[in-house]
Amino acid sequence: MIGRIFFLLLLLLGLAFADLLQNSDFETPPSNLAPNSTSPFRQLNETSSLFPGWSFQGTIFYVTTNQTTSLPDNGHAIQLAQDGKINQTFIPADYLHYLLTFTIAPSSQKCSDNTSIGISGPDSHAIFSFKQNYVKETWESYGIYLGSWEQQESINLIIESQATESDTNSTCWPLIDMILLKSLETLPPQNNNLLLNGGFELGPDFVINSSQGILLDAVSSPILSALRHWAIMGTVKYIDSQHYMVPEGKAAIEIVSGVSAGIQAATTLKEGSAYSLEFTLGDANDSCEGNFLVGAQAGPTAQNFSLQSNGTGSAAKFSLPFKADSMTVSVSFVSYTTTQTKDGVYCGPVIDNVILHAAYGIKSDIKWEVLIPLLFLVVIL
Repeated sequence: MIGRIFFLLLLLLGLAFADLLQNSDFETPPSNLAPNSTSPFRQLNETSSLFPGWSFQGTIFYVTTNQTTSLPDNGHAIQLAQDGKINQTFIPADYLHYLLTFTIAPSSQKCSDNTSIGISGPDSHAIFSFKQNYVKETWESYGIYLGSWEQQESINLIIESQATESDTNSTCWPLIDMILLKSLETLPPQNNNLLLNGGFELGPDFVINSSQGILLDAVSSPILSALRHWAIMGTVKYIDSQHYMVPEGKAAIEIVSGVSAGIQAATTLKEGSAYSLEFTLGDANDSCEGNFLVGAQAGPTAQNFSLQSNGTGSAAKFSLPFKADSMTVSVSFVSYTTTQTKDGVYCGPVIDNVILHAAYGIKSDIKWEVLIPLLFLVVIL
């Protein structure tokens, strides 16, 4: 009964509220566009164009995607040219965390080294650049933690071009598309897992028409990570069960940027007590072949684990017993190999279903702050 209640509670807490942004896929066109031409790029005029849901500044082009400007929805996108900036405001709800997914693409192959954008909220700013050889397509999707605010506070989301140098060639600027804003409540501790989000189910939204996963760049703080409660080292790929081999649930992590990349979390334990860290190591069924070597560490105990992958979705479960040497214990998984598929796409080991529990029957303390909403849910059911 308790397990069923926790499961239902997690479903409620993990609910994502859709359509938080207007015209997030840019399929509703601006007014007063330049006349149709053979070019897929049509410039917006700041004085006469009204773009539903968005305000804009600088040089902005409304783009009809085609074979040379490929994006996952094969519809329309925005090119952020010189000083190009778009922004939209929304009203958040109390006690929710907001995660953003977006897709970036270069205007052409020759522009891939000069394709970067800045994403800003009231308390955050990050720059994202197009990474070659991280996906098979000519576009990449990224996830970012945008922030958490009080209700009725107007939040301004800003997306702008970031040029590495002055470039008057308007074709060498990034395309942006499929901007998804997701809200999540705070996940409470679970009695059967002392790690929050150990199954990686809480993360940014996946792009519906994309089979490439979501790239997550390095974030040193688990509080500010789009992979909730986990810090990120290097670059990892957030993958879904619809397009990849995911050992359990709907999502997992693939460590793609090679040596020293990985994830890290922390939890509060009872000093001197024995615990066990369990996890699944696998491959994503993305033709990634090789001997995966992953270092797992829990508190003072570290051990290397390996999996021989043939790229077809193999997986194995492992465990690491340890004794807590302090109240705050760090848990991490780090890749020791750099791997690429035959077509040159960086890939690597999959981590999923990470469970930390007490050994010898020791139970974790459940605080009243957790029991109160749980009891409330029992009454409702």
